[in-house]
Amino acid sequence: PFNMSSEDTMLPKIKKNADGSCQHVKASDFDEILKEILITACSIYRFLVITQAPFPNSVAAETKLAKEAWRQACQIKGVNVELTLLAVNMLLKCASHVRGELKMKMHPLTGSFYGFQASNSMEVIRSNQDLVESLKMGSVFVFKNPSSKSGIYKTKLLQQGINVMWFLNRSDEGIIYHKYFNPMPVKTIALVLTMIECCINEWMQGIKEDIKFTLATYGAIFNHHLSSLQHFNKRT
Repeated sequence: PFNMSSEDTMLPKIKKNADGSCQHVKASDFDEILKEILITACSIYRFLVITQAPFPNSVAAETKLAKEAWRQACQIKGVNVELTLLAVNMLLKCASHVRGELKMKMHPLTGSFYGFQASNSMEVIRSNQDLVESLKMGSVFVFKNPSSKSGIYKTKLLQQGINVMWFLNRSDEGIIYHKYFNPMPVKTIALVLTMIECCINEWMQGIKEDIKFTLATYGAIFNHHLSSLQHFNKRT
């Protein structure tokens, strides 16, 4: 709960079209202090999603994370501002954005790491299909050495993906919000492994095709990787 009275509550300035309908709201439409909190809360929310609930299964679960992100952002800024429904809706969009960003960065990494080739040549297409089949069989792509099935969960692609997504430079989010990665959450590892599998699946027909990375398409696969990782951690 937030303690500010209604007189002190900071609300966004909503721009309207000529017909009176509301325009799409962006962070720039908010008062300065509210904008700073919103930007910070969005970054925090992104990390809460990828470390606690990469595929939130309900609006209630998403909203709970949004409230926590807002609380932490207010704490960082040293103010106490009411969380509005408008701000909640803007924060909730960050979940799909962070998954989309991860996919955008993982696709070229996955393609070059395994040697997938974009070509109309039937020979290359068949080679891509065979490569997908070999990587998917027994989920050998999670191993450092797929052919010998050694070094489970030590594939270099996993670390490369994490580095490119969150630790590319000193000002990257993973450095600024390093506390969320100390230690590296198992759900984040499961998320990146699921994304790798999605990027491999996109080559299933031999030619790269876009596959939506959503709860409906990859929620069950994420849960499988998460369960396997948790089982592995208990044994080691």
